[in-house]
Amino acid sequence: MVLAEDLAKQQRSISVAEFFEKNKHLLGFDSPTRGIITTIKEAVDNALDACEEAEVLPDIFVGVRRVDADVYRITVEDNGPGIVPENVPPVFGKLLYGSRFHQIRQSRGQQGIGISAAVLYAQLTTGTPALVVSRTGAKARAHRFELMIRTETNEPEIVSHEEIDWDRMHGTRLEIQFKSTLAAKKRLVDYLRLTAIVNPHARITADIDGEVTTFERVASEVPPCPKPVLPHPHGIEFGALKRIAAASTGTIDEFLVGSFSRVGKKTADDMIALAGLKPSRKVKNLDADELRRLLDAMQSVKVPAPPAQQCLSPIGEDLICRGLEKEIALDFVRARTRPSAVHGGHSFIIEAAIGYGGKIPAEGNAQIFRFANRVPLLYQQGACAITNCISQVNWKNYGLSQQGLPVGPALVMVHVASTNVPFTSESKDAVASIPEIEREIVLVLQELGRELKAYLSRRERKKQQDDRARAICSIIPEIAAKVSEIVELPLVDTSPIEGRIMRRVVAKKRTHDGKVRIDVNNYTGGEVTLVLYNLSRDAATDANPRPDFVDEIDGEYNKVWRCTLDAGAAWQVVYTGKGDGSLDLRGVEDGRKVVVDLDV
Repeated sequence: MVLAEDLAKQQRSISVAEFFEKNKHLLGFDSPTRGIITTIKEAVDNALDACEEAEVLPDIFVGVRRVDADVYRITVEDNGPGIVPENVPPVFGKLLYGSRFHQIRQSRGQQGIGISAAVLYAQLTTGTPALVVSRTGAKARAHRFELMIRTETNEPEIVSHEEIDWDRMHGTRLEIQFKSTLAAKKRLVDYLRLTAIVNPHARITADIDGEVTTFERVASEVPPCPKPVLPHPHGIEFGALKRIAAASTGTIDEFLVGSFSRVGKKTADDMIALAGLKPSRKVKNLDADELRRLLDAMQSVKVPAPPAQQCLSPIGEDLICRGLEKEIALDFVRARTRPSAVHGGHSFIIEAAIGYGGKIPAEGNAQIFRFANRVPLLYQQGACAITNCISQVNWKNYGLSQQGLPVGPALVMVHVASTNVPFTSESKDAVASIPEIEREIVLVLQELGRELKAYLSRRERKKQQDDRARAICSIIPEIAAKVSEIVELPLVDTSPIEGRIMRRVVAKKRTHDGKVRIDVNNYTGGEVTLVLYNLSRDAATDANPRPDFVDEIDGEYNKVWRCTLDAGAAWQVVYTGKGDGSLDLRGVEDGRKVVVDLDV
């Protein structure tokens, strides 16, 4: 039989680095494929947070290069404020070291685990130290570190450190090598595209094994950086209250007013009276029972919600739409930002958007984009409260088919901004089911669903009107030609009849004997300035008049003409070609124009 003394000899403390070395799946390093995405995600999150805190428009470079058969070098470089030299080793070489864990505000990174976990994963798979270069300003030289983590003590090991010249005025560069694969290359590009959508103020350049992609910014202003707030009395727990009280030197009323958000003198007096305590007592002298009574009183008294405008930084409806339209061709897009709400004493804001048509595939489920604090959530979609809320909405009421999730050429985006996003695990892949959060998500999706239904109804009515208009434009000339042939009289001009019937701007394209002719007639009562787009395989080098702009992509030519037509005026362009492709008219409201392709 094993004696207690023998068991005692086997027992020892475990460092947090040792724990995560054996449980790296908890941090998102459960496979070589996912390791690249998790590393880049953590580094990009840190870069965006640093740039926003320094009020700098982020300019981020992401590089992935194969250096051996199954070894890749990951590089992430930013133009942030840099890191002071003495803080570089613990930031990258010590788990649970960071600046945001004790702050109650919206931020991407919080626990101080992510980037140091990537360094740990690199040395676990290749034994290669991480390379860090950082510079804090034009007057300071850059510092170059090679770092590893001592897993037994969770302390950084500085392999080398030197001062170097660097062409960046300020910023940080990280290089990590580990065993991986680019099997998830598409998902990596998708992650960067989604990051660009919810961070429209950032420019991200990615060089993935020689293939360069740039996601340009659409906003030229840095979003306001959230400011930390004090803890809310409804979100405090007994252990935290006991710790804060033990460090306080003031009386109970001073403690409540000075240590908690939205607690004034009157609210503090109500809490103290409800707890049956004297306001003049020192809070550090309260025993456990008195602290429990005080906690019960704090959570019973009504206290206003935390100041969400101070501690949160939502994206905004306009920037969400601009970000989506920049990366995804859509026929319809709308976004909504809900008023701030509270769960467990923590402020949160739900933002959502819905898009339809464009280049979204018509078959299969709608595309689901999930975000938390401006960070895309790529994994565990089925375990996420956002997905569950989307499936709870009856999308059939809003014009979409549904098989659990909505079906069709649509996308649904949901962003949760909070001082404490309730994730289901340390890997931060899915949002937990919190009733307050789920309620806000469902409400905003229903609001957007009504807008989608109105759009689809308008589109259907316009389709019917356009079908009738096309019938008029194609049938009336044919009837006139047949009548002219029967009565043996010259063919009459049917344009005035079309104008009286439609009273719109009509653009017609027809091809005959190798000649493409586009006619535009203004049957409205006023002047119109319009832009005509013709996308086809015809170069139209002999077009008369010549296009104002021509762009060639993959053998297709996008030809653009601009013109102004008075009421009753007509315009025409003719060129040699086959007449394939599409025709579009812009600058005129949808209800005042008809586009007819007689070649279809």
